[in-house]
Amino acid sequence: MKYPFLYLLFCLLCGFTHAADFKPNIVIIYADDLGYGDLSCQGATKLKTPRIDQLAAEGRRFTDAHSASATCTPSRYAMLSGKYPWRENLWSPVFLQSPLVLKEDTFTLADLAKSAGHATAIIGKWHLGFGDTGRPDWNEDLKPGPLELGFDHYFGVPVVNSHPPFVYVEDHRVVGLDPGDPIIVAPNAVSPSGNYEGKHVRPPRRGALGVRGGKAAHALYLDEEVGTTLAAKATDWITRHKDAPFLLCLMPTGIHHPCTPHPRFQGTSECGLYGDFVHELDWMVGEVLDTLDKHDLTDNTLVIFTSDNGGMLHHDGTVAWEAGHRLNGEHFGFKFDAWEGGHRVPFIVRWPGHVPAGTTSDHLVSSIDLTRTLASVLGSEIPADAAPDSFDLLPEFLGTTDKPVRDHLLVMAHKKTHLALRTRRFLYIPAQGGGGFGNGLTFIGKTGETTSDITPAGKIKPDAPKAQVFNLTPQGSQTENIILKNPKVTADLKRRLAELSSSPRTAP
Repeated sequence: MKYPFLYLLFCLLCGFTHAADFKPNIVIIYADDLGYGDLSCQGATKLKTPRIDQLAAEGRRFTDAHSASATCTPSRYAMLSGKYPWRENLWSPVFLQSPLVLKEDTFTLADLAKSAGHATAIIGKWHLGFGDTGRPDWNEDLKPGPLELGFDHYFGVPVVNSHPPFVYVEDHRVVGLDPGDPIIVAPNAVSPSGNYEGKHVRPPRRGALGVRGGKAAHALYLDEEVGTTLAAKATDWITRHKDAPFLLCLMPTGIHHPCTPHPRFQGTSECGLYGDFVHELDWMVGEVLDTLDKHDLTDNTLVIFTSDNGGMLHHDGTVAWEAGHRLNGEHFGFKFDAWEGGHRVPFIVRWPGHVPAGTTSDHLVSSIDLTRTLASVLGSEIPADAAPDSFDLLPEFLGTTDKPVRDHLLVMAHKKTHLALRTRRFLYIPAQGGGGFGNGLTFIGKTGETTSDITPAGKIKPDAPKAQVFNLTPQGSQTENIILKNPKVTADLKRRLAELSSSPRTAP
């Protein structure tokens, strides 16, 4: 061969070009209210999660991972946008009559994937509102919504499985709605199917808004079949898009209350319907993994599994607790709280050949970082003003850095007074209590757990300091408030929280 060196150089350059153009599929599985301790690979013994454990064995598990909020709607806002929700004064979940809380011109991770040539879909719980003025009309096009934020397709539960309207939405419309029997929003209204209120959900409090009408649409929504329906929709969408790159966000309703697993999963755990619902979630993950295997997509797909916040001690959660299951592992607090249990979540990534299999990391990471991380994965640029609080975690995913990418995270409780600062070592909460339901004491009072500030009955001691500092090394203990013993540390944390919360961006 003439000029063999030049030919070899040409081949190498072609190979590098191909590698640069290589863009993996991305699957994000964003569970609802799944606590740190709800996985057997993280210590659970009253239930089993073999498919999620498989994901961890084949990928990288992060043990100090957090949602940006301990509440579902703000957490989802942060995950999709890379922006702290408190910047838009978004602290609480939204319900039946909320407009879209993400501005239509917000650059989302779906926009990022589309710019890289990926098909995009979100399947499951939305819970971010619809429309840009006033209240959504459930009988008309629900827009703007997911499709105006970068997704090509949406199918799922529009609000949350514990609140009306108890229908599916596909793209812009309620599925199966009969124009002659419109959905009517009214006080004290109860959906006509009868499957939800009274059976798995408490009847709405007097005067609360509900829905009536829409009988055909309601008939399609069977609460014990939501998980299996969403799994089927997700695997079908992957199959139809297997020949081109894609981003799929699968947002299960599990394990948010009411715990309504399919009958095939009922009775399979040792901690009641709560554990059974986790089993259904684990099965859903397995369905996605099996579909990737079936179509030879596994090696070319980055899978990210996490949760929108920590576990909640509702009725079924209390049953699980009494059976010996610890929803949030050893972490104090529950959903809605600034305490660790409110926002420390499972976080597992798998990308064969890139993410080192069977590894763990104790570096601080958050789901708010996905936008900038995926930009790095896909080699894409994002607008200068986009994702102001999102860090690039790709070195963390690949295990190529010994130095943590993040050295801080601002975490939101349900109460505005409890915007907290998490550093690699400390948690600083600028108020008493957890900032959740009943200032976090409603749930804590059921467990008998204590800190140096809180009695076993769930009461703040009269002499408790007005703020809290916990040293979380080495295992996330929150038993002792060290604020009075460490005035210099406290002053530094207080100053840093003030600086970060007043800055227009916290990411590099």
